[in-house]
Amino acid sequence: MYIDLKENGYEAVIERGCFEKAENLLNLKRKVLIVTDEGVPSKYSKALANKCDFATILTVPQGEKSKSFVFLEKLCSVMLEKGFHRKDCVVAVGGGVCGDLAGFAASVFMRGIDFYNIPTTLLSQIDSSVGGKTAVNLGTVKNIVGSFYQPKKVLIDPTLLETLDKRQLSNGYAEAIKMGLTSDEKLFNMFYENKIDIIEVITRSLDVKRKIVEQDEKESNLRKVLNFGHTLGHGIEANCDGELYHGECVGIGMRYMCSDSVREKLDVALKNVNLPITSDVEKDLILKAAMHDKKASSGSVDIIYVENPGSFEIRKISEKELKEVLYNEKVK
Repeated sequence: MYIDLKENGYEAVIERGCFEKAENLLNLKRKVLIVTDEGVPSKYSKALANKCDFATILTVPQGEKSKSFVFLEKLCSVMLEKGFHRKDCVVAVGGGVCGDLAGFAASVFMRGIDFYNIPTTLLSQIDSSVGGKTAVNLGTVKNIVGSFYQPKKVLIDPTLLETLDKRQLSNGYAEAIKMGLTSDEKLFNMFYENKIDIIEVITRSLDVKRKIVEQDEKESNLRKVLNFGHTLGHGIEANCDGELYHGECVGIGMRYMCSDSVREKLDVALKNVNLPITSDVEKDLILKAAMHDKKASSGSVDIIYVENPGSFEIRKISEKELKEVLYNEKVK
């Protein structure tokens, strides 16, 4: 699949076994910083290192805390110590945290060096690996410091998902449900009817994102659709003390931003893949985090609303209206 962004365009290879052919698909004949985390089987980063001429593996702790200035500095310091130059590269082998952190480091080191993404979670394979959004967190605010920096290539190998536990798979399915609800009714119905094919889920989800990113690379308008469920989902995630995964929070956040008929179907779809439909986070904390989100401005926030599966609207609502949504679970 080719993401056509003119001079920033690149290929996302979706193929079982493509990881084993990485040396033929990526330019690894240079210094390579491989960024992974403790939750990713080490055999993946080691196998990739064996395909490189000069590889350094840097393993960060698992979880959102690694998306910080501390670890951004660590990556850049390692590259500096190893004598990296502008013709060298960074490769992320992991989920969204690795991709965001490694991509941001690549974007700022020497004002930009090549970046490859090899996502190992379903969530990152169908969403964050494509699109070029890189960032670190600041305090409890997610992704507030970052850049748009497209990878040179993405390798999406479904066989890498075989080591994931069921909860992590469900975490990824939440983003696919998001894609389907806003832009691909057939994709959504795969979850509503519980007839899921993993390759089709990845391909259809990425195709939705490809079309959106090609039209709106830097989220000036249309790309906001990818934030469906995230406005309140980020508020839940920021205050759940790590008890819920990102996709689980987004799934709950979607329920507030759709019609009653869609919510009924959404609940079925979420339950079919073992995703929660409620959280114990205090609603006032969710609201406070949502209004401090980078997408909020002048006391209002843009939301994505779904009246019918496969379509969406972009609406601007005030803090008061968002509070009413939280407590009534209904957009007027």
